[in-house]
Amino acid sequence: MGETDRGLVVGVDVGGTFTDLILLDQDGGDVRLAKVPSTADNQAIGVLDALAESGARLPDVDLIVHGTTTTTNAVLERKLCRTGLITTRGFRDVLELGRRTRPQPYGMKGTFEPLIPRDLRLEAVERMDAAGAVVTPLDEQSVRVAAENLLAAGCESVVIHFLHAYANPAHELRAAEIVRTVWPNDYITMGHALLAENREFERGVTAAVNASVQPILERYVERLGRELSSQGYRGDVLVMNGNGGMVSARRVAREAAKTVMSGPASGVIAAAYTGRRAGIENLITYDMGGTSTDVALIRRAEPAVSSEIDVEYGLPIHVPMVDVRTVGAGGGSIARVNAAGLLEVGPQSAGATPGPICYGRGGTEPTISDANLLLGRLNPEKLKSVEGGVSVADVKAVFEQRLGGPLGLDVTDAAAAVIQIANTRMAGATRMVSVSLGADPRDYALFAFGGAGPLHASALARELGVPRVMVPSRPGITNAIGCVVADLRHDFVNTVNRPLDHVDIDAVHAVFARQIEEGERLLGKESVDIRRIRRVFSVDMQFVGQSHLLRVPLSAPDPDRATLRRLFEEVYFRRFHVELAEIKANLVNVNTSIIGERAPLDLSTLIDPADRESSLAKAKTGRRSVYFNGDWHETPIYWRDHLPADFDLAGPAVIEQMDTTVLIEPGDAAQGDKEGNIIITVGAWP
Repeated sequence: MGETDRGLVVGVDVGGTFTDLILLDQDGGDVRLAKVPSTADNQAIGVLDALAESGARLPDVDLIVHGTTTTTNAVLERKLCRTGLITTRGFRDVLELGRRTRPQPYGMKGTFEPLIPRDLRLEAVERMDAAGAVVTPLDEQSVRVAAENLLAAGCESVVIHFLHAYANPAHELRAAEIVRTVWPNDYITMGHALLAENREFERGVTAAVNASVQPILERYVERLGRELSSQGYRGDVLVMNGNGGMVSARRVAREAAKTVMSGPASGVIAAAYTGRRAGIENLITYDMGGTSTDVALIRRAEPAVSSEIDVEYGLPIHVPMVDVRTVGAGGGSIARVNAAGLLEVGPQSAGATPGPICYGRGGTEPTISDANLLLGRLNPEKLKSVEGGVSVADVKAVFEQRLGGPLGLDVTDAAAAVIQIANTRMAGATRMVSVSLGADPRDYALFAFGGAGPLHASALARELGVPRVMVPSRPGITNAIGCVVADLRHDFVNTVNRPLDHVDIDAVHAVFARQIEEGERLLGKESVDIRRIRRVFSVDMQFVGQSHLLRVPLSAPDPDRATLRRLFEEVYFRRFHVELAEIKANLVNVNTSIIGERAPLDLSTLIDPADRESSLAKAKTGRRSVYFNGDWHETPIYWRDHLPADFDLAGPAVIEQMDTTVLIEPGDAAQGDKEGNIIITVGAWP
């Protein structure tokens, strides 16, 4: 392995509102931070702006790790390249038929648009059975004709998705060879190569996502690479994947679907790393940014990873990803009075441009950030991106006109109502994540980050019954920190899908062995210092007749039949508190994660020890009135970089820093730990 990540390392994360950057000198201990508005039309510009703001000299930088929303945004906004599908005769509508679900839980309403329209879904003559035996040989001419027709229809990318290719990929492999003879580029996705599991709908959608974003991602990383090279950067760019690992930009477009949700995943990885170092290993992560809020669960310092995540209705992406749930409530979420005269908050957002009113960038709609400003929780003189020309009085006028007047409330009550509704929505999303994964929020700490997370965390924790809130050193750039602490990771899934009593255990062991070999081969290609290789094994199982799967962790890749049955029954009982001893178990998938662990980083240096004062009094910058629970409180204001390392204070208090504002509510207590985190003990209202 190389030593390319031992000098200057840059982590940069592109969010919906801001692009965040951290530059670490791992030899000298220097830390530089940057936060600039994201540039939606070309994310590379925002990355370069952040590098410039940090003062980084690119010829001196050894490694850049990048979390991007390029593929996520392309899928959600349906700004995709024109893609065609070649599939088994009779199954062209699999992507549209989907599962027996509805866009809306109640009522026959809602729409669904498949990623690939029907006229670009063509058929080839072939058929395998579920055991991988050939039923109908591949008609090679039908594949060639389909490829030529898709090319003539203007397709840039193509998916080859045959019914049972996970059991025997021979037909897909031969079809790809044929397509390559007529296709003008390398944008050819084989369903089995990306996801070797059954369930043709999920496998097909995953392949369709990959193919439709592959050219977009490749063009972006090539453009970014050219821009970086023109300024003297000679190192590699690693791109975060949705599983919390990373891969070289040279190879990332081959499996582009794996980068979906990479931004939120990097924040969860940073939370797990920070919690492990602080000795708080069970966390609910709460990432509130400018556009949305992301929530995830961490048990024993390991983020929950799922292979069954739906990006939106009808779009399951069945590659391993950190299990992050999103709700449309961020600092820029717009508040409005609907046609029924009720107050709504989100999911529409003011974004980075024009942003909330208080940013002074032309925003005219009331947002959560504006409400926090009116309640005294934000300092109008220190808001990021303020360009002047907007006063608190201007924000009050908008709230009075748009919200207060129609609701019959004064400005303060209208702003407080906006915060309450936003908190309720976010608490609901947080509760659903923990409950759906069989966790009691009271057994966890809330890890609050994002530019707006620490403002709302205590209120959420109180509503959820969470006893502690953990605020890291740099909450507003935690996703960027996740980029520099993340390990390299490759995940593998292979389908068995047989009753456990009939499974060939030796064949299962052989699958694990192949997965280990391939993962370590891929790690060997990376030019990054890897200190240790860690292997994580699991299987997906269900009782025969059930449709949902449970992930069963394994300690070794050679379990016997009795061990698999026992471990599955233990996992099932922990989840549902039911024993089904009379029903046979089914082994569905065999999973391996190969993780290349990188050198540890000292996060306590994110706040320069030389900046810390010897007492709370010296860290205090002033006082102002802040609204809590129906009343105004005269509240001390502190600058976080100046707080003593082991400070101890009681709420109410406001702690300001470059990238966020931390709210300590009345009845709460806050302490600093040796890692530079703030630990808030949540109390009852006085």
